[in-house]
Amino acid sequence: MSETTTDEKTAGFSLEERAAMKARAAEIKAEARKGGSKAAKDEASVLEKIAEMAEPDRALAERLHALIAEAAPDLAPKLWYGQPAYARAGKVVCFFRSGQVDKERYSTFGFSTEARLDDESGLWPTSFALTHLSAEGEARIRELLARASG
Repeated sequence: MSETTTDEKTAGFSLEERAAMKARAAEIKAEARKGGSKAAKDEASVLEKIAEMAEPDRALAERLHALIAEAAPDLAPKLWYGQPAYARAGKVVCFFRSGQVDKERYSTFGFSTEARLDDESGLWPTSFALTHLSAEGEARIRELLARASG
């Protein structure tokens, strides 16, 4: 584990966490200023953010975006903490976090509490490490999206 200097942390938050919070604040301000079709602008913002990503995260995010649009068309794309997310009635259901942006060794695809993936066992997945997207991975995501949308 690497040591963190005082300059790298402020009030318990890393530089990456602070940047994500600032990005989310800017998103909220931008949403308040926007006129016209919010859905179209939100999707354009997500696609723009995906286009800015370096490979392989860009390819992962593009494939997830297409998969979510196909498997859960009721979810609307929007930025959440500066990264792609998909919401129902304005509340985020699932999201993608770029490992490169977060300075982590893998990206993450996850679900919020809005997904309602609750399992009788009392244990269920809320996020997954993502390094590539296989056919098996896509099938698992489709299954989880169906449960989250149901």
